Amino acid sequence: RGCVSIALERLVREEAQSWSAAHRGARVRSGRRQLQRIIQNLRGVPEQDARRLVRSAIWDDGALTEADLPRLNKARFELLDLSGAVHFELETARPDDVGGLRRFKAWLAERQAAFLGRGFSAGLPPPRGVLLLGVQGSGKSLAARAVAGAWGVPLLRLDMGTLYNKYYGESERNLRSALDLAEHMAPCVLWIDEIEKALASGGDDGGTSRRMLGTLLTWLAERSAAVFVAATANAIEQLPPELMRKGRLDEIFFVDLPDAAVRADIFAIQLRKRALDPAGFDCAELARVSEGFSGAEIEQAVVSACYGAAAAERSARQDDMARAIAGTRPLAQVMAESVQALRDWAQGRTVPAD
Repeated sequence: RGCVSIALERLVREEAQSWSAAHRGARVRSGRRQLQRIIQNLRGVPEQDARRLVRSAIWDDGALTEADLPRLNKARFELLDLSGAVHFELETARPDDVGGLRRFKAWLAERQAAFLGRGFSAGLPPPRGVLLLGVQGSGKSLAARAVAGAWGVPLLRLDMGTLYNKYYGESERNLRSALDLAEHMAPCVLWIDEIEKALASGGDDGGTSRRMLGTLLTWLAERSAAVFVAATANAIEQLPPELMRKGRLDEIFFVDLPDAAVRADIFAIQLRKRALDPAGFDCAELARVSEGFSGAEIEQAVVSACYGAAAAERSARQDDMARAIAGTRPLAQVMAESVQALRDWAQGRTVPAD
């Protein structure tokens, strides 16, 4: 691994020197940390292809920065021909893009160096993964994206539904192939969305679900590649107990509906995404009148308000937001019993994400 890193670093320096010679000695803009991330994400790529990718990134703007990582990772994914049930997700998220989740963000920050094998954490076992349990629309998928964004590694999404095959043994073989492909992209985050839908035990599938579960559990226990699993789930009653045992994944986080302070943060984030200055809105008041809203419902309220304002040929205002909120019945009201049951189960069994 060290030899591979040295060879890649030499390759990057050669391409940087070539660019510099063609630009009257100007230096390629980059930092040691950014350079190490780029080198790390080029592992497994043939030298000729790695050189081409680095050259393209440098000649684009005379720099090698973290802004180049998504494009490099996507090209690497395509070069390795990772297709089928494993999808490369170009769009990740920064922790600042996610409102709340303080404990989860701190947990990630503590384990980043260990996952990447850097500093005093070198030699520690890398984190294996988490299960994010919570109410629909509470931000579990966004949190999964934020893991990759925070650590600067590729995000792959495993579509479990496409793995199933009517012929005996083919579904498990498809799953093993998908996991092998994810290992080729290591270090990376493997996002398995709504994992309970794929692994729920059923008596009418000839035991396929149980065999798929066994294949996944074996891989979770035995894998050595730096593949961090971020699994999300909405229905805890459908999850196999075997998946919940310690050692399969590191932790189970419960993503609850946001409190007033977090709702205000989410409103500010969503307003900025739409080029609206949060200072022009009373986010605390919007948070107060949106009690019980999930992050997704807040986003839709902001979008709805912006549509209405655009139809009136003006920018969205506080009263537009208030009307959009008033016209929404949040899931916490429509399915109050189910939401409370999930909260009751999570109490004492999971770690609050916020």
